[in-house]
Amino acid sequence: MRLDGKVAVVTGGSRGLGREMVLAFARHGADVVIASRKQEACDALAEAVVAETGQRALALACHVGYWEECDALCAAALDHFGKVDILVNNAGMSPLYPSLKEVSEDLYDKVMAVNLKGPFRLSAVLGNAMKEAGGGSIINISSIAAVSPTPQEVPYAAAKAGLHSLTKSLARAFAPQVRVNCIMPGAFLTDIAKAWPAEMVAGLERSVPLRRGGEPFEIVGAALYLASDASSYTTGSILKVDGGAAYGDG
Repeated sequence: MRLDGKVAVVTGGSRGLGREMVLAFARHGADVVIASRKQEACDALAEAVVAETGQRALALACHVGYWEECDALCAAALDHFGKVDILVNNAGMSPLYPSLKEVSEDLYDKVMAVNLKGPFRLSAVLGNAMKEAGGGSIINISSIAAVSPTPQEVPYAAAKAGLHSLTKSLARAFAPQVRVNCIMPGAFLTDIAKAWPAEMVAGLERSVPLRRGGEPFEIVGAALYLASDASSYTTGSILKVDGGAAYGDG
């Protein structure tokens, strides 16, 4: 599953699952574009990538909830590297709210923008560039909330379900040159999980068939498979990486 000569763009790429995918892609021969809202975090990871792997790394601040910032990210990546072969729509957000009635219009719009509008625009622009260049892979990162939603994540779950639909429709729109797939993670023990209450982590041991949350590096196998030629006959697929937590397949 080598990626030599490829260029990969990863949104939400400076931390958590995004960071793991950036590092894995670079270790397997790809140059990387690291995008997230904080430029300094992107810069730090870019330096680490170059130092460890010798691959080229471009750090770009981008809030994917804004159309113009998505366009600027696409333009900068294409201008710097001349092409993009892999796009990972990983950036996401799921803010807490006290009740459904108290979900503000601003919160709802932000959740939809980051989790669905941004991936649509980035895929539309870079997917078109990939198609014109003759090939590429788009990987959307959803959540088991898309098929097993809870009352605590209603707007987020709706957006991620929309991402499943986007995956399937874009797989047809960009075929046969560009493959579009989705990874559906369950609970992963990233830095965000440090803020989870102890009873939530204990609940994973009871409810998840593998009796634990995922470690961040455990996303890598699925990401490399879908990014590389190993998945050359795979498109429009939703790949669960959740320890068996969700029954639905999207």
